[in-house]
Amino acid sequence: MKTRHPSDSDSDSGSETGEASPARQGIQSVELAMTVLQALEEGRGPMSLTQIAAASGMQPSKAHRYLVSLARVGLVAQSPSSGHYDMGPAMRRLGVESLRRMDEVALVSEHLPGLRDRTSHAVNLAVWGDHGPVVVRWEYGAHALPITVRVGATMPLLNSAMGGAFLAHLPERLTEPVLCGQLETETLDAATRARIDRIKDEVLREGVATTVGGVIPGVTSLAAPVFTAGESFPLVVTLVMPARGVTEQDVTRLSAELLSSTRAMSEMLGHSTDQPRP
Repeated sequence: MKTRHPSDSDSDSGSETGEASPARQGIQSVELAMTVLQALEEGRGPMSLTQIAAASGMQPSKAHRYLVSLARVGLVAQSPSSGHYDMGPAMRRLGVESLRRMDEVALVSEHLPGLRDRTSHAVNLAVWGDHGPVVVRWEYGAHALPITVRVGATMPLLNSAMGGAFLAHLPERLTEPVLCGQLETETLDAATRARIDRIKDEVLREGVATTVGGVIPGVTSLAAPVFTAGESFPLVVTLVMPARGVTEQDVTRLSAELLSSTRAMSEMLGHSTDQPRP
């Protein structure tokens, strides 16, 4: 009879026998193997056994057993020359297929109603289009707005919160031609460039772009980016609310909620905080 180690035991017997359980149970060895793969991911390159063991919180002998099994199924590969470990061919195939199947707009859209309900305010989602930010989703909140922006509308870069978020997180080679087109000018003057720099500095410092009456009079908007796993442009989520009655404390609280939500969305899309942004 094969001896089972406590660390390799599965804990899903309750579900197999139909017994009720206060929490969904799983197989612990699978979860532990994932800590080894996460250590490789966070290492950002080939790693030694000692490095992987330390990063995953395991003894080297235990980490080695997991690496052997992961290598057998192609999730990990070991260099014959250095002995270091890295992602294997099966992991690369899984990553490519996962990205191929991912509909970023649809996945983020699923989280918009929750953000709307937690804040009670309207929420919209924008993508980068040929002529600037394009609204692709709109969730109405509990508060009436003077006017709403239709889905499919292209928004200004300088006067909208979502535009500010894109300005801060996209390269100038993309944003400058769009700005020139929106401003109907061939080049940007010094005053416009100074304004752009102020917007970028504020967004990168605070994490959120804020406008009051920028596009719609009497409306306050807060926007934050959602980053993806690959080289796609970020998406931008915006909270839209009546400016009247909104205090500085409200803006601070709502900005924190928006940032928490967009960071969770970025993680869901596979973005790492160490991953370079576009």
